[in-house]
Amino acid sequence: MPLLEVKDLRTWFPVFGGVFRQRVGEIRAVDGVSFSVEPGRTVGLVGESGSGKTTVGRTILKLIPATSGSVGFAGRDILPLGEREFRPMRREMQMIFQDPFGSLNPRFTVGEIVAEALDIHFPKMSRGDRRERVAELLRLVGLRPEMMARYPHEFSGGQRQRIGIARALAVEPKFIVCDEPVSALDVSVQAQIVNLLQDLQAQFGIAYLFIAHDLAVVEHISDHVLVMHRGKIVESAPAGEIYNNPRHDYTKSLLAAVPQLA
Repeated sequence: MPLLEVKDLRTWFPVFGGVFRQRVGEIRAVDGVSFSVEPGRTVGLVGESGSGKTTVGRTILKLIPATSGSVGFAGRDILPLGEREFRPMRREMQMIFQDPFGSLNPRFTVGEIVAEALDIHFPKMSRGDRRERVAELLRLVGLRPEMMARYPHEFSGGQRQRIGIARALAVEPKFIVCDEPVSALDVSVQAQIVNLLQDLQAQFGIAYLFIAHDLAVVEHISDHVLVMHRGKIVESAPAGEIYNNPRHDYTKSLLAAVPQLA
């Protein structure tokens, strides 16, 4: 049984115009998208900027309201749920953001950033247990526990993304949306973060929706790849098939844009 099952998902944004600001149309950012993610597996979602892939991830997590469709998580449609009903499920569905610089509050220490979700979902956890949990999470992502007293500006981009990963792992989620988690990083650091995500998946059985515009990055982490163009899925196939036998012209153009070593 799929952990996540998205059916005919649509997220449209209204466009207003004229003197009286009347609705004159809509932007169909996500337009009839369907796919599923099995436990412990990775589905890559690839497309150019503006294709709607980030909107898919944010709609699944109810950060953006859906226009129609369904998102089943562990057998339950979560879109009709109010915030109060959905809040306990947020533990199981987390997100790693694209920008490791902008996604961390510069006024908080690393320890406070990672512990924030623990404060929300485990309010009865003692201060000592919370500190121990933060130290454990930092070790998991390759950082030293004593770093929890530092602030985000004291870290490199790759280290900040590791902090973001630790924050996502804090509440032991079953599913994580990785929204272009390596696009803002140097190539050498990208490989380190991708390897870290794979190691964590093998250790904890987490399922990923890995969003990216770079097919070369997605190739190394995904079991299945979805190619998105103008709000729609234009191709869906196992990762090896997408790369060895692309069928849609848009997929072929994305592959042609991947830099090749001389």
